[in-house]
Amino acid sequence: MKVRFGWPTMILLGAVGGVLAVGALLYARNTARSNHEALAEHAKRVGAIAAAAAPFQPTRRYVGTIEPWVEARVGPQLVSAYVDTVLVRPGAVVKRGDVVATLDCRNASTVSRQVEAEARAVDAMSTAAAHESARVSQLLAGNYVSQDEAELKQADAASKQAQLAGLRAQMANASLEVNDCVLKAPFDGEVAERAIDPGAFVRPGSAIATVIDRHLVRIVVDVPEEDFGAVAPETPVRLHLLSTGRDLVAKVSRRAPSADRMTRTAHVEIDVDDTDRSIPVWTTAEVTLDVGTPQPATAVPLSAASVHGEKASVFVVTGQGATTAHLAIVKVVGEHGGSLYLDPTGLAAGTQIVTAGRTVLSDGDAIAATVDKWSPDEVVKQ
Repeated sequence: MKVRFGWPTMILLGAVGGVLAVGALLYARNTARSNHEALAEHAKRVGAIAAAAAPFQPTRRYVGTIEPWVEARVGPQLVSAYVDTVLVRPGAVVKRGDVVATLDCRNASTVSRQVEAEARAVDAMSTAAAHESARVSQLLAGNYVSQDEAELKQADAASKQAQLAGLRAQMANASLEVNDCVLKAPFDGEVAERAIDPGAFVRPGSAIATVIDRHLVRIVVDVPEEDFGAVAPETPVRLHLLSTGRDLVAKVSRRAPSADRMTRTAHVEIDVDDTDRSIPVWTTAEVTLDVGTPQPATAVPLSAASVHGEKASVFVVTGQGATTAHLAIVKVVGEHGGSLYLDPTGLAAGTQIVTAGRTVLSDGDAIAATVDKWSPDEVVKQ
C-alpha cells in the first residue's frame, strides 16, 4: 500500500529536520570551543612586591588642646550693677590697663561719698577728744580732776579713734567697689570673647569679656599612666595643628608628678612660641613621639597580609619561571601608616610577597607574578 503525505505533513517534517540540523551545528561549535583542562592547572596572574628591610620604632599619638599662655575673664568681683559700656569686640588688641567695660555704679559712688563724709566728721571728733583727754591728763597731775574722769576722757578718745578706723575701712571697701565699676585689661593681649552687651545686669563673677595672651601657647595633653616615662620633660615631639595644617617640632615642657585620680592620666604641657599670634587657641593638636629604640624588621604593605593577633599570614613567591605561592605565618613587630613590620627571622628582606590577587590564592597555587616597585616611605607619605 502506498502512503502519501500531504503538503502540511511535508512542511512539518522539513521544519523538524531544519531544527535538528541547527541544533547539531550549535552543539558541535560549543563542543569545539570548550576548555577541557582544569582552571587550577593554569597559573594565576597576581601582583607582587619585594619586602624591604626597614627598622621599626614604636610611636605614640595623642590628641591635645591648644591653650593660651594666660587667660582672664574680665568682670565685676564686688558689685552688682547694670553694664553701661563695653568698649571691645573679639579680636581687639588691648594693653594692660585699657578699659574694657564700665558699669553703672551710681549707688556705689554715693555710698563712697557718704562714708567719706562720716569719716571726716569722726576724724574731727577724734581729734577734739584726743586734745580734751590730753588737757584732762595735765589737770590730773595737780589733782584738779579725778582719776576716773581722766580715764573716761582717754577711753572716749580711743573710741573715736576706733570708730574712725572702722569708717576708713568702710571707705576703702567703698573705693574698691567704685574701682570695680571700671573693668580694665589685666595684661597685654587680645579679646577672645565678648559675652555681655550694655544694658545687661551683672553680678560678682560674671564675665563680660575674655582676654588672652598668645605670645606663647600651651599644648595640653593627658597621656595614659603606662606612657608616663615616655613623656619626660625635654622629650622631642612632632605636632600637627588641625586648624592651620602646620607641622611643628617641639619638646615636652613640663609633666605633672602624679596622675588624675579618676582618669589615671598624666597631665603634660608643650610650650610653642607664637610671637606672630597665628595659632588659634582652644583648637586641636595631634602630638606624636617615638618611644623605645628602633628594632630590625622587614616591611611589607599592610594590604599584603592578614593579621591575626601577633601573627600575620602572607603569600611568598617561590620558584623560577612557573612560580608558586606558599603561605607563610610571620610574627608581627609593629604597624605604621600603610606598612606592616614583620620579624626578619621569619621573612627576609627581598622576599617577593603577593599583593594583588592574594585573596583568591591557596597554598601551593601556581602563579604568574608581576613585580612592582615599593618602599615603606611611599606608603607612609600617603
